[in-house]
Amino acid sequence: MLKYLLALVMVFSITATSAQISDSLYIHQNYDLKEYRIPMRDGAELFTVVYTPKDLSEKAAILLNRTCYNASRHTDYNIIGYPSTYLLRDNYILVFQDVRGRYMSDGTFDNMRPNIPGNNRKNKTDIDESSDTWDTIDWLIKNIKGNNGKVGMYGISYPGHYAAAALPDAHPALKASSPQAPIADFFFDDFHHQGAYLQSYTAAFAVFGYQKDSLTREPWYIDKIKRFYDDPAADGYDFHLRLGPLKNITEKYHYDNFFWKQITEHPNYDEFWQKRNILPHLKDIKPAVMTVGGWFDAEDLYGPLSIYKTIESSSPKAKNTIVMGPWAHGGWARENGKTIHNHIYFGDSISSFYQKEIEQKFFAHYLKDQDINPLPEAYMFDTGIKKWKTFEAWPPKEIEPITLYFGAKGKLSINEPTDTEATFEYLSDPMKPVPYTSQTEGLTFTPRRFMSDDQRQASRRPDVLTFETGMLSEDIVLAGEILSKLKVSMTGTDADFIVKLIDVYPDDHPNYEHNPENIVMGGYQQLVRSEVFRGRFRNGLDKPEPFIPNEPTDVDFRLQDVLHTFKKGHRIMIQIHSTWFPYIDRNPQKYVDNIYKAEASDFIKSTIKIHGSSSVLIGNSLECCQPPILQQTEDIIKN
Repeated sequence: MLKYLLALVMVFSITATSAQISDSLYIHQNYDLKEYRIPMRDGAELFTVVYTPKDLSEKAAILLNRTCYNASRHTDYNIIGYPSTYLLRDNYILVFQDVRGRYMSDGTFDNMRPNIPGNNRKNKTDIDESSDTWDTIDWLIKNIKGNNGKVGMYGISYPGHYAAAALPDAHPALKASSPQAPIADFFFDDFHHQGAYLQSYTAAFAVFGYQKDSLTREPWYIDKIKRFYDDPAADGYDFHLRLGPLKNITEKYHYDNFFWKQITEHPNYDEFWQKRNILPHLKDIKPAVMTVGGWFDAEDLYGPLSIYKTIESSSPKAKNTIVMGPWAHGGWARENGKTIHNHIYFGDSISSFYQKEIEQKFFAHYLKDQDINPLPEAYMFDTGIKKWKTFEAWPPKEIEPITLYFGAKGKLSINEPTDTEATFEYLSDPMKPVPYTSQTEGLTFTPRRFMSDDQRQASRRPDVLTFETGMLSEDIVLAGEILSKLKVSMTGTDADFIVKLIDVYPDDHPNYEHNPENIVMGGYQQLVRSEVFRGRFRNGLDKPEPFIPNEPTDVDFRLQDVLHTFKKGHRIMIQIHSTWFPYIDRNPQKYVDNIYKAEASDFIKSTIKIHGSSSVLIGNSLECCQPPILQQTEDIIKN
């Protein structure tokens, strides 16, 4: 340890001033480290790492991070960059804990463990994430010296879910929680999008689908991940296409994976999934909540938007804030100087601004009683003009919604229906699916870059319908929810529908300095928002049913929210197609009860028609025609 510190001192004497001492050296100098096993109400013990400031002349608040990603990696003073350097220097007691069943903690792991309403008050032995958090907080404030009795939580992705799962029946010492890129419901986040399976997540099952045999500080699933990556594929599209139907994943890769087995046995939004939805439990919320997300998060965009809106609706008196920036999954936790997603430049030091001006102030206000200007209800980044905006409500009421209609020769009209009797058709072939990205990618653990990708490659395909406005004569701001209202017919009996909202740049748009020479920004078709919907669920995610061939049928579904200014000289584009591979698995297009068990012979071509009465509504809070999933879940909980 001494040699390590001396080496750091030598480095910083050359490269840094005294005001730029690294987080690593700061931690060594200013914190004491201890490990604990905190008892839960059922006798299980959860492994917990605690950093206590050496200077406790003023009592310190506790910042708690509960994770399934190994709290042990934060031992030996290895917490650089998480939490941010600003929080690190604010003299908090920093706590990292393995959730139940992971790494050094006792028990069995359960993905999105169901919440037990009222659990913290009514019984002594039943457990969920809320009760484990309650017991942890109760132990910390009673046993860690120098704390001020206030606790804050934060976490990104799955740890973001744990920050949200602590809110129902929260411990009174939990004063502030920041779910960041949180999972709300695995039927909409990460492993599914509105019921369609994210095939690009196939390798990720190894991390979540195996129980450990004993307490361990090392990953126990590495050999399972190697099944995919020992012989890496240069082209993920080709790899997954050659792999064939999803049943081959079961036979070749996930034959012993408990989570894959759960997914394949529950292809519909049945009770198994509904009870794992955290949203119905977010009622009567007492702690202050700041939910954070990235507009280009391919994994968890549904979660932050839905958690914020649910709390806003169910707990109108709650101190509830949402922050959405120009980031991919968790991008706000690191600063790269220039904020660039894929090829698009959004500005400098945006993550640092968030960490210092938003996150630091949020926790300082609620945990340290610092008098700061209150955060706005919604701190949102406009991805078109590339600026932060603040709103008193989200979705904002002051920005007028618009409706986009489809017309002949690929015309997209604004607020004026045209060609309502027309039909627009394409031949969808699951053996030649539309790629989700313009770039060839190998096997990815989770894809991220495509969320602002150039869509010109898709526009040129005959199985993609493309509709475009003329050049805009003035800026148009699209803000709020998006509802796709399609009337469709097909020769098959099932289909997926992908709808994309795209910003078409002027032909003379200059190239960015940071991009390679082959990336041409003139005419760039930037993906702004997109979503998939599995058509079999049009009358209920728990009620799949086939289409009747050639019968016009309504298919209405949400895309996630947007805040994007389409600037003067740009164009608005909508694309519609039925494959998006291998981000999303292939729908056989012949109805089968369980696509995870479909045979190769079930995959057929289908001619799909979009009728001219279809439209896309954008802005404010739109009433969606989807079944009330939240109510379905509440009914199951009550029963």
